[in-house]
Amino acid sequence: MNKIVLKLGGTIMVLFLVVLLPLGYVANQIFTNFYYNQVQEEVEELSQKYALTITSLKNEKFLNMFKTLADLTNKDVYIIDANGKVIADSGIKIENLSSKDIGILSEGQPVKKRFRDSRTESRYLGSGYPIIQSGTFKGAFFVLASINDVKEPVQKIRDLLLLSAVGALFLALGFTFLLSKKMSDPLLEMEQATREISKGNLDIRVNIPSEDEIGSLGKAINDLALETNRYRSNRREFFANISHELRTPISYMKGYAHVLKQGLYRTEEERLQYLNIIESETERMVRLINDLFDLSKMEEGKIDLQMSTVDLTEVLESALFKVKMEFDNKGLTFKTQIDENVPYIEADGIRLEQIFTNLLGNAVRYTENGSVSVKVWSADNKVHVNIEDTGIGIPEKDLPLVFERFYRVEKSRSRELGGTGLGLSIVKNLVELQNGTISVSSQVGKGTRFRLSFPVAE
Repeated sequence: MNKIVLKLGGTIMVLFLVVLLPLGYVANQIFTNFYYNQVQEEVEELSQKYALTITSLKNEKFLNMFKTLADLTNKDVYIIDANGKVIADSGIKIENLSSKDIGILSEGQPVKKRFRDSRTESRYLGSGYPIIQSGTFKGAFFVLASINDVKEPVQKIRDLLLLSAVGALFLALGFTFLLSKKMSDPLLEMEQATREISKGNLDIRVNIPSEDEIGSLGKAINDLALETNRYRSNRREFFANISHELRTPISYMKGYAHVLKQGLYRTEEERLQYLNIIESETERMVRLINDLFDLSKMEEGKIDLQMSTVDLTEVLESALFKVKMEFDNKGLTFKTQIDENVPYIEADGIRLEQIFTNLLGNAVRYTENGSVSVKVWSADNKVHVNIEDTGIGIPEKDLPLVFERFYRVEKSRSRELGGTGLGLSIVKNLVELQNGTISVSSQVGKGTRFRLSFPVAE
């Protein structure tokens, strides 16, 4: 049997017993006291009735009638005169009736106490009521109930309580086992699932048994498997992309370096063209290495920002100048709408330019014809920037994932256009490190819009 079932079941049973035992004790005391009180009240009532009925202590027939009543009611009677002398009894000899008791009776007060038969050592619940005639104390009438007779029904009640407790205990055992099993089975399944995930089986899923905390834990494990699987897929794609991104420029550089080394060019212009290609591919590799370096520093939380008061429009114009050649080569229309007197922001100018260069480069890369527009304005104590293109767009299902590391939309198309899937992840991290926000909206075939917001510098 599973340890968790034993532990959980044992805990529930201990709690059950902690409740059951005091409850059983209290119930036993209540029933016992109730029955004893009932008997005590009965003998008190009978002693009072009999005492009030007696007209003479010298009438033998009258006294014998009370003995007969005692037999019929299964009670014992005991009659004394004013001096405490026994006049009549039903065969018992009371030993512990004291002069103090007689004094109380002579004052017209009843006496109730436990009595003992000196001959049989039997004990009784009894009540004595004074016999008053013409205002004079004549004696007392005692009615007694055997404690053994009282104990018998009380014992039956205890047996019933005990039987009920045993039945409840076995019922609780069965219920506890089923409940423990029901609660532990999902946990054991989750344990097995996490072990499978640790071994690399990321396609495993846990059944969600309920909407409580256990169900929430199951969902968390499923989400973990899903996210880890996606991370592994993206990482695998990332390494494939890196291999492709490195192989291509290295192949170019090696090939054209060999041509130059062997002097296999015909004109000086052709030689310069080969050198330009080598330089371009070198820059491509440098950008890739810088992206990897930035990502590594961000993951370790070690990226350093030189924050200062920055004119965002100047930084944006610098980024636009760097990508202008790419716009011209593709014949794209470029539009700008920048408000006058845009407030300064608190940012790292170099990193801010990196953000704009990356977003503008993406806009050019994924736009075959049409335009790219940039809008800058201030509102609500923030400076806002829209960078919008008329390119291929991003499917709705991919929008929530575009800022994740290694994620690329339409991977075959992305590989053809270049890129590693790191750019937007780096952009988002840099924006947030500078207290800004970034969001994206897009329609397939119509274009994409990135919106950035930065708080105005104090």
